[in-house]
Amino acid sequence: MTGTEARLDQIRGAIPPRNHNARTIAALTSNPGCARRAVMDAAGIDKQRVAARAGFPATFGQSQFAIIRGNAFEAQVKANGCAELLRLLRDQLGLPVPEVSYDDLEEVGGNPAPRLRHARTRDLLTHSAASGDDAGTLFDHPLLRLEVAGRGVYLEPDLIAFRLHGQFRVVEIKSFAVIDGQADGGAVAAAATQSAVYVLALRGLLAGAGLDPAQVSDDVVLVCPENFSNAPVATLLDVRKQLSVLRRQLSRLERIDRLLDAMPPGLSFDLQAGPDGQPRRPASSLAAAIRQVPARYAPECLASCEMCYFCRDEARGATAALGRDVRDDLGAVEHVATALALADGTLLPAGDQADAAAVLQMAARLRREALAS
Repeated sequence: MTGTEARLDQIRGAIPPRNHNARTIAALTSNPGCARRAVMDAAGIDKQRVAARAGFPATFGQSQFAIIRGNAFEAQVKANGCAELLRLLRDQLGLPVPEVSYDDLEEVGGNPAPRLRHARTRDLLTHSAASGDDAGTLFDHPLLRLEVAGRGVYLEPDLIAFRLHGQFRVVEIKSFAVIDGQADGGAVAAAATQSAVYVLALRGLLAGAGLDPAQVSDDVVLVCPENFSNAPVATLLDVRKQLSVLRRQLSRLERIDRLLDAMPPGLSFDLQAGPDGQPRRPASSLAAAIRQVPARYAPECLASCEMCYFCRDEARGATAALGRDVRDDLGAVEHVATALALADGTLLPAGDQADAAAVLQMAARLRREALAS
């Protein structure tokens, strides 16, 4: 065990590390400048449990109705050896997909053990990549692995990878609707980031076998229900931007030792349970430990991080709580009270606040004029 691993174990405490999945890995890209999230994710800390113990619980995840609807839609698209998917690839995307074979990797000989599934996935995909033919084999539920903060994480995606003209493409099936050719922008962005996780993992699998990772396309196929029916529609998403952000954040987690050097010695978020099944640690002690790790709160955190309510309360009165644009525009002005004092001239700006003060005073003058008129 390295010194970094030992330090992360100390920070996490006696609780086993939480396993990542595509959603949690994708969420890493939402706020790459946050040291608090980087340390917690690198240590495999259950942030939802920590936040709840500290008095700021946050509920994340899909509703049971959404899960049932998503599973039914996925089953429809994959029925009869993915006949519906093949139709979409041919008719809507214009891909010359011939008759194909179909491999379901959800289990191996009736055994769903991750180690066996991953080995079978690796064997089939690397054989297909090295064969040089265009068999167009479909691989359903391939089990992939990705290194996150030095630990291998199994990814159990509801995706299909298919090979055509020497390239693999990832297919992501989502249950949010495309209405009149438009879908919710946030849902599409989240799907693109999760798909990028799979693309990165699939490229890593090929690279680990000495094959060209460029055989995995930057374009993923997104399949959603169209309008208010369950009729599926397919489109291509370019995930190069998401891949770049994802690589940068994962690289930051790999260099977590630099962040750990700035953390106070003895830092721990341990939530070991007592005889009654409840954490022994007082909530006040845990909250104090959390505050020792700097956060970079933004309103967008409310949609992607379990620590969001704790960090929002901590950031109360800070300009960062008003959004990243406000924080960036005001630069060295870190508190709302300071911004208001600079705006009305009751506070003289420091040297690095002069530009922000001029903007604030102009905004205040325009507001007064608008109210007067």
